[in-house]
Amino acid sequence: MIKTPQFTVLFYIGAMILFGLLFGRLVKQLRFPNVTGYLLSGLILGPYVLGFYPLELIDKSTMISEMALGFIAFTIGCEFKRSFLKKVGMTPVVIAIFESIVAVILVDTILIATGHDVAFSIVLGAIAAATAPAATVMIIKQYKAHGPVTDVLMSVVALDDAVALIAFAVSFAIAKGMNGNGNMNIMEAILSPIIEIFLALLIGAVFGVIIWFLMRYFKKQSNRLLISVSAIFISSALSSYFGLSSLLTCMMCGMVLCNISSDSDGIVSVIDTCTPPIYVLFFVVSGAGLNISLIPQIGLVGLIYVFARVAGKLLGASVGAKIMKADKKVSRYLGPALIPQAGVAIGLTIFAKTAVPQYYEQIRTVILCSTMIYELVGPILSKSALKHAGEIQC
Repeated sequence: MIKTPQFTVLFYIGAMILFGLLFGRLVKQLRFPNVTGYLLSGLILGPYVLGFYPLELIDKSTMISEMALGFIAFTIGCEFKRSFLKKVGMTPVVIAIFESIVAVILVDTILIATGHDVAFSIVLGAIAAATAPAATVMIIKQYKAHGPVTDVLMSVVALDDAVALIAFAVSFAIAKGMNGNGNMNIMEAILSPIIEIFLALLIGAVFGVIIWFLMRYFKKQSNRLLISVSAIFISSALSSYFGLSSLLTCMMCGMVLCNISSDSDGIVSVIDTCTPPIYVLFFVVSGAGLNISLIPQIGLVGLIYVFARVAGKLLGASVGAKIMKADKKVSRYLGPALIPQAGVAIGLTIFAKTAVPQYYEQIRTVILCSTMIYELVGPILSKSALKHAGEIQC
């Protein structure tokens, strides 16, 4: 490892952003998404490879993850305008539900069947629902793809993470109850996640209304940005304090705001201008936290997760499309475009520390390793699927 002096935290934050940017540009030249470069930057310069970033700094960087995830969930929520839901109809909704839930069920079932702890299997399986199709969207824009597969894909992209957050919230509550109370009965296991989800949504809805109310008296975009950021941080902190899903809370906050405010698009645009450094830090820190010495220990679990999740996405997307009688091309080629996984999945591992702390490092390593695989292979599969569907020319 490289011997480096102990600089200030500010120095390391600046270095993470700079090297993350440089690695992102490097992998972009190789046709990979920027997030792959951010993760590789953290991995190579992190405490487990070259050691430039000290381990104690990485261990104390949870606030960066919490901020990034709050913004991600809020932005996802802002996609769910009534006009959007009317426009896309039920086909993308049904497909998003099926491709997420089938992936969860397959991973859960195979892990439990191979003798793994039930709570561990439920948490890891729940993360399988999340998709990060930023690379797919990049392919669509780069090759100007158009057609039935592309149209459905763009709608499913907006819906997928919302379904994943809800699926994770249910699984998280069940696993936490099982892990914390071996005597939990069936009724408690059913009611506990329902109550937790309701409370998380309630807090988010209240803060969505608060943002809307304050925006009536603060017209400058800079002031509205401050209001939104403070609401995201406070609502997220309150949810975490009460043991609820802060992701679900922030998503609901954005969803309520976009449906009662006429200027929610302006808020999202302003937030998008200030969040890139936070997102870069989030992925760099995530990569730096990958303890590569654990990789040989997760062989079977990692293989089960990667292949069962892919099978679930392909099968679920196909079944959902057939149920809704979508174009045959959608049933055949949509699944491969939903394989990439990154931001939300990595963020969900943070919550695994609360539900199953004894398995936290193993879950995080599985997700980070699989994320790199998905982000490297995903764009190639997406391009191939759209090409075979006849929606891009290259």
